[in-house]
Amino acid sequence: MADYVEMWKNLGMDLDKHDNLCAVLPEAFGDIYLSQDNRPEGMGFWDFVVSEIHGIRPSELIEAQKKGQKVFGTFCVYVPDEVVIAADGIVTGLCGGSQFWVPDGEAVLPKSTCPLIKASVGARLGKTCPFFRIADMYVGETTCDGKKKAWEILGQDVPMHIMDMPQMKRPKDVEKWTEEIREFAGVVEKFTGNTITPEKLQKAIHTINEKRKALARVYEARKADKLPISGKDALLVMQIAFFDDPVRCAQMADKLADELEQRIKDGVSVFPEGTKRILVTGTPMAIPNWKLHHIIETSGGAVVCEETCTGTRYFENTVDETKDNLDDQYRAIAERYMGINCACFTPNHGRVDDILRLAKEYKVDGVIDVNLKFCCLYDTEGYTVEKALKEAGIPVLGIETDYTDADAQQLKTRIEAFIEMLN
Repeated sequence: MADYVEMWKNLGMDLDKHDNLCAVLPEAFGDIYLSQDNRPEGMGFWDFVVSEIHGIRPSELIEAQKKGQKVFGTFCVYVPDEVVIAADGIVTGLCGGSQFWVPDGEAVLPKSTCPLIKASVGARLGKTCPFFRIADMYVGETTCDGKKKAWEILGQDVPMHIMDMPQMKRPKDVEKWTEEIREFAGVVEKFTGNTITPEKLQKAIHTINEKRKALARVYEARKADKLPISGKDALLVMQIAFFDDPVRCAQMADKLADELEQRIKDGVSVFPEGTKRILVTGTPMAIPNWKLHHIIETSGGAVVCEETCTGTRYFENTVDETKDNLDDQYRAIAERYMGINCACFTPNHGRVDDILRLAKEYKVDGVIDVNLKFCCLYDTEGYTVEKALKEAGIPVLGIETDYTDADAQQLKTRIEAFIEMLN
C-alpha cells in the first residue's frame, strides 16, 4: 500500500490501531483470494482496490471535497444513490464486515446486536476506517431496530439523515416511500448547495442503471455450466461496488464480464466438473467478510449466486429512464427500490419467490441460508425460506454465524456434510 499516513493523521484516525488492521488484511486476502487457481485476469483491478482499500478511494473522496463536493455515507441498498449523484454528491458504502471493529461497537451497543451494526459503529468510534471519517453526512434508514438505535449514536457528531422505510408494500407504502425520497432530495440539495433538476436526475439514473447492468452481466456468466469465476471473486466485485466510483465500477465490471463470456465460449472453468452449485441467501456480507464463501469453496462447493444485499438485491431491476419531470422520476425511483425484497417487509412472499427463481436460473444443487447472529428478521424468516425450498425439493442448510473464526471448523464440518449429501 502506498504511504497514506499523513492523510489518515489529518482524518483524526487512531494510527496505532489502524496499523493492526492493516497488518491482518493482506494476509487474510492472500490466503483466501490469491491462493485461487486460474482466476480471471480482470480480477486484477478488484485486487488492487483491496490492496489500497483505505488509501486510493479515500484520497479521491478528499480531493473531491476540496473542490466542493459532499460525500454521503450509506448503510443500505434502499438509499437511492441517484438522488445524491444528481446533486453532484458522492456516495460511499459504510457497512462494517470485520470482527476487528466489533469490540469498539460493543462499548456502546449490547453484545446481542448483530455484528454488522456493531462493526459499523465501531469503525467510526474506534477511528480506524477512513470512509467513516471522510463522509460529510450519514444516511440511515429504518430497516431494523438495531440500526434505528445505532443512528442515534452515529448521529451525535456527524450530520445524520434517516429515511423512514415502509414495512409493507401496499400502494400507499409506495407513495410514502416516494415522499421519503422527495424529502431526502431536499436535504441533499440544501446540504450540497446544488439544485436537482430533471435533466441531472435523469443522467444520474442512467449512470446507476449502467452500473447495475454491468454487475448483472457478471452474475449472468455464473449461470453457465462451466463456471468462469469463483463465488469469492464475484462477492468481492459486489463489495467494492458499494465504494467505488459508479462509472468506473461499471466499466471494470463490463470488462470483467467480457472476459467471463469469452471464458464460457472457450469452456474455461475455475471448478472441477461435478462441483456442487450453491445459492447463498440471507444477510449481507460487507467487506472483508469472506468467511462463508471461502468455507463453501474449500469444502467441495461453488457459490454461483447470492440472494443478499451484497448480491442480487443490489443490482436487479433498473429505474425507468423515460420520465422527464421530478415527480415522475421520484416515483420511478421509489418503485424500483420498493421492488427489493428485504426481510424487513411483511408479508414477504417476494423474497421466497426470488429465491426459488434464482435457484432455477442458476441451476443450483442446494441452498445455504445464512443469518448473521442476532439478526432477528432474517433468522425468523429462515423458517419460511426453508419450508418453501423443501416443498420445492431443493436441499437447504440454515446456518447462523458472526465475524469471528471461532465457528469456522464447525461450519466447515456442517457444510462438507451438506455437500456430501448433495453428492
